[in-house]
Amino acid sequence: MTEAEDRKPRSDEARYDPEITSEFAIPQGIEVPEGAGEPETTSEFAVPEGLAAPQPPGAEPEGSAFSLPRTYSAKDAPPAFTPATGMPAVSLIKDAPWQDRMRTMLRMPVAERPAPEPVQKAEEEGGPAVPRVLDLTLRIGELLLAGGEGAEDVEAAMFAVCRSYGLDRCEPTVTFTLLSISHQPSLVEDPVTASRTVRRRGTDYTRLAAVFRLVDDLTDPEAHVSLEEAYRRLAEIRRNRHPYPGWALTLASGLLAGAASVLVGGDLIVFVAAALGAMLGDRLAWLCAGRGLPEFYQFTIAAMPPAAIGVAFALAHVDVAASAVVTGGLFALLPGRALVAGVQDGLTGFYITAAARLLEVMYFFVGIVIGVLVVLYFGVKVGGRLNPDAALNISERPLIQIAASMLLSLTFAVLLQQERSTVLAVTLNGGVAWSVYGAMHYAGGISPVASTAVAAGLVGLFGQLLSRYRFASALPYTTAAIGPLLPGSATYFGLLSMAQNEVDKGLVSLAKAASLAMAIAIGVNLGSEISRLFLRVGSAGKRRAAKRTRGF
Repeated sequence: MTEAEDRKPRSDEARYDPEITSEFAIPQGIEVPEGAGEPETTSEFAVPEGLAAPQPPGAEPEGSAFSLPRTYSAKDAPPAFTPATGMPAVSLIKDAPWQDRMRTMLRMPVAERPAPEPVQKAEEEGGPAVPRVLDLTLRIGELLLAGGEGAEDVEAAMFAVCRSYGLDRCEPTVTFTLLSISHQPSLVEDPVTASRTVRRRGTDYTRLAAVFRLVDDLTDPEAHVSLEEAYRRLAEIRRNRHPYPGWALTLASGLLAGAASVLVGGDLIVFVAAALGAMLGDRLAWLCAGRGLPEFYQFTIAAMPPAAIGVAFALAHVDVAASAVVTGGLFALLPGRALVAGVQDGLTGFYITAAARLLEVMYFFVGIVIGVLVVLYFGVKVGGRLNPDAALNISERPLIQIAASMLLSLTFAVLLQQERSTVLAVTLNGGVAWSVYGAMHYAGGISPVASTAVAAGLVGLFGQLLSRYRFASALPYTTAAIGPLLPGSATYFGLLSMAQNEVDKGLVSLAKAASLAMAIAIGVNLGSEISRLFLRVGSAGKRRAAKRTRGF
């Protein structure tokens, strides 16, 4: 006999045991009739027996939430929720990239999502702990978002990690600085929610590619990556150093500025001057970053040396295109990566994140404007003669400009810390982009905005194809390739006109720069969508739209 059974009263004598000292004990000699006690389930809101609750006139009797309404008629009943032919099955091609499969399921209602496959990564019989899986998911999402990945792709990666460990009913949420994910095992159980704040951002596409490979292995049913192994690989990714040293980044910044100056009509002297200005600005920006100065002031200081060298050429009356020097220096500073990501988030329905990214782009752009305007203003005051109409005299040198565009894309890829295996592909993609732009604008006479949009669309198309071929992110194949298309010259001439008190002319040029920037971002996103819609390379079937509001 167990101890619990020994303590249990087994007779009426035990009921009146004198050792029971509770004040609620029944005194000896008093008999309590069976069933005379108060019912166990009572409520202070219960209506006493024999008293009916008053009902207002015309009111329906109180009933359950599942009771039929008074106006219900079986004869005129609406059709059942489930059609006679059954609910249409959602088919997902298993060979499709995990990005497409996860996007498709994220845009489904929770009840319509297909159940995950049996989990093979559980180290214990009950599977991995839910909080640890959510923590791993948030850490992976943090690296992707901090690296510049779009909000839609970050959500797809987070959802893929959760499903790979058997957590089906998960809802990830991504904003510019906050990641959160909620998992509800069933409709009757409490949800588990975790969040993580993104405080530091850095451009390292090598780390981004490593995270994509980790997510790809997690979603592969044949890989069997355990939770501990995933944590170990994630820690290695975070500790991994950048593939290029600091001096290589400074040199790449100078070569990028020199190549950009050649695109707008510069010669060898202009190439060297623009490279020196950009490298000096890069070193000053690194110095400011080491002192903890915000990025706004880093962009402001980095924009001053190229502008100062251009003004110095104008003051010395040297027969050099000073405007090309300043324009080349601006190319290395224009935030094309954040611009493309911001417009992509807006087009895919992530308006909060898109607004935050575009606001960041605006702050960086304002910092560049202040840095250049300060130098140009003092240059004009001391007698420097800079000609805003020099933009109309760009010489057409197809072979030299194509080579310069490829060099610009190559150096841009180094600045983005891309893997060496992707540098050649993005260099060729940048050359194709400038060739299309030059053929349409210079040879065909088409407007620069339309030419830029078409060229950027091809960049997005080829970048998406390359990323699907390697099951990786599309950013390393598209961001550096749009470098030759950035509106550096339109930005510079707008600022120069404003420095010379020609505000209207300057605003027109800046509006042109903004139009070119939007054309680049929309073209890249449209090219990516075209590859999903029509080329059917690893497509996941029908991809539902984010919204069907039709303007309402």
